[in-house]
Amino acid sequence: MTADPEHPVVHGELAELRRRLDVAHARVEGGLALLHHRTEETAKELDELNTRIVSLEHGRWPLPAVATLTALGALVVAVWEALGR
Repeated sequence: MTADPEHPVVHGELAELRRRLDVAHARVEGGLALLHHRTEETAKELDELNTRIVSLEHGRWPLPAVATLTALGALVVAVWEALGR
């Protein structure tokens, strides 16, 4: 690298610029690593929540079945009272 006589290159300034560049690069790399870790954790939590939702959906009674059982119970009680009198 040739130095222009009007703008002499100072080795200390170049070293400082390189140090700042290295620090900035390390910050960016650290930030990316943190984002990657958080993304993995979020994906894991999302999978766990999906599993829980699926298990809850399979374990619940569907509303039409509850309505049918209630109607049948009411019909049995009505017939029993009608025959009992």
